[in-house]
Amino acid sequence: MAPHHVLRCCQRSLSWIPVIFINLIVGWSYYAYVVELCILTIPNNAEKISYLVVFHLFFIMFIWSYWKTICSRPANPSKEFCLPKVEKEQYEKEEHPDTQQEILKKVAVGLPVYTRTGTGAVRYCDHCLVIKPDRCHHCSTCDMCVLKMDHHCPWVNNCVGFSNYKFFVLFLAYSMLYCAFIAATVLQYFIKFWTLCRWRSVGDCPQNQLPDTHAKFHVLFLFFVAAMFFISILSLFSYHLWLVGKNRTTIEAFRAPVFRNGPDKNGFSLGFSRNMAEVFGDQKKYWMFPIYSSHGDGNSFVTRLVNLDPEQIAVGLQINGKSSVDGPGSPKHVLGDNVNHIEDHQDGSFDKTDVAETVTVTIESES
Repeated sequence: MAPHHVLRCCQRSLSWIPVIFINLIVGWSYYAYVVELCILTIPNNAEKISYLVVFHLFFIMFIWSYWKTICSRPANPSKEFCLPKVEKEQYEKEEHPDTQQEILKKVAVGLPVYTRTGTGAVRYCDHCLVIKPDRCHHCSTCDMCVLKMDHHCPWVNNCVGFSNYKFFVLFLAYSMLYCAFIAATVLQYFIKFWTLCRWRSVGDCPQNQLPDTHAKFHVLFLFFVAAMFFISILSLFSYHLWLVGKNRTTIEAFRAPVFRNGPDKNGFSLGFSRNMAEVFGDQKKYWMFPIYSSHGDGNSFVTRLVNLDPEQIAVGLQINGKSSVDGPGSPKHVLGDNVNHIEDHQDGSFDKTDVAETVTVTIESES
């Protein structure tokens, strides 16, 4: 066991290398822009001050969203997705996969779970010993099940999922703006340094040129690094904006979630505006800040009506922004902000006629 723990410790230490690298690059870019460019190179005070104000605005938002992405612990499935003690013992003792599936199906009936494996089986994690909620996946790097897992990002040394996806998108946005602003403002001095004069003093140098000082190396490399990162981040940011608009994760974009009636890549899409609100929240004043404002708890999500599980007809959807009234003692699971379960019969049976009279569904067209 000792070698395993030592190896795990080494892996965790090495996983911080990309984060340290990014912080070193950002630290150097701050010095190069503020000291070498603004303080030592730009002669005009008005230009210098305006550059510094805008630069620090982007820098603060970039660092804030970056470290929020790093420090936000991945959200895990709630305790209700763990097998009860009796079913857990039965599952561990049982050797036949079909019988194990019957045990899982029995437990899953009372849970807001609509997705299945490719073979139609209940999604169960043998490492975490939980029935996986919709959009939940096990991360081998973090060694845990992560709610609405998008991917594991080595540059933040963390899983990007339900708890920090908004922060990650903002991190991409502000890092892109940070690089774009640096590249745009440095460009004119980058060009001037290419036509550099050989005099050391600013007074002796022609107006369209800059003195041959050590600042030129920082300015030249600063432009190249900012432009390179801007191009790479722009493609990644555009891709994740597309994912937000479609209400998909990176995993779902490559492998469509499977419902009982088959795979459906748009199974969680509710229209562009509601898809955006699911990640960024209803109050637009918080959209640009790395403050948590996403919908729901990550354990359940609103699905389109076509993907209703026929075997869970006892669970009704009401997609009209109003909550249903549950009787005393009836189990209730909230799906996102607008979906509620209809009360179940105590004996587990359900009359389809009663359902038709009880459930009211309003379909919103997807924009």
